Amino acid sequence: MNSVIVDVRNMQRKIDNVTIIKSISAQVKAGDVIALLGKNGAGKTTLLETLLGFSFPSFGSVKIWGENATEMKGDIKQRIGFVPQLDELLAGFNGKEHLELFKAFRPNWNQDLVDRLVLEWLIPMDVVARKMSVGQRQKLSILLAIAHDPELLVLDEPVASLDPIARRQFLQQLVDIAADENRAIIFSSHIVSDMERVANQVWMLQNGELDYQGGLDELKESIARITINAAEDLPANLGLKNVVKQRIQARQAWVTVKNWSPEQQDYIAQKFNADVQVDYLSLEDIFLELNS
Repeated sequence: MNSVIVDVRNMQRKIDNVTIIKSISAQVKAGDVIALLGKNGAGKTTLLETLLGFSFPSFGSVKIWGENATEMKGDIKQRIGFVPQLDELLAGFNGKEHLELFKAFRPNWNQDLVDRLVLEWLIPMDVVARKMSVGQRQKLSILLAIAHDPELLVLDEPVASLDPIARRQFLQQLVDIAADENRAIIFSSHIVSDMERVANQVWMLQNGELDYQGGLDELKESIARITINAAEDLPANLGLKNVVKQRIQARQAWVTVKNWSPEQQDYIAQKFNADVQVDYLSLEDIFLELNS
């Protein structure tokens, strides 16, 4: 059984008496690559910051390798890499100075990785941060977060400012990190198709709660869009369970359902004397269906 890295128990987070994160319980295990999905304002950044101990839970607990997240010792912090939504680079430091500064505080440092990615990602070493483009700053922030080979990597919108080529390069590096089953990754992004390429777990945050947490493959198998072509006009209420979304037009209906099982296809076909087509959705389509 994979070891538990992050253990969240009944965690709540309030800001100015407004509950942002409701009662959440979850675990992050070695080998997990978790796609954190949610609409703007769903609480993704608040959740990630609380997991990392930047803020105290209003209720419940968060532990990382068995220690309270807000009381982590230095050796535990050294095992974590974090890329915030807004970079925290030093405006007057150039790329080389940033790397030298971070290296001085990291017992582990993968210089071969740094040298390779500086060249591949075209990160300017002699330009100060305030004169870098947004994409260059983001690439430097990512490099600083992964240069010490962290066992837990947390990424909050890491590719928002990257062009398609840079995104592909970053995702390839993420795939390489994910191949190490002793490490774990949690990342949020609005580019859901990117997340689907590397994730094996999904956290779906909705209204401050984890509406879904589990395997990516299991999620994709449990939600289906069915097209019904009936011999006669269909009723306004089809009477199907776990309907997420539906549209009915005379003899045709398009229905998205949760907790789908293949046996339901025959049941629907017989009930409405209809031809039933089943389409399984991409992670992006699932997110849109559940949140539209």
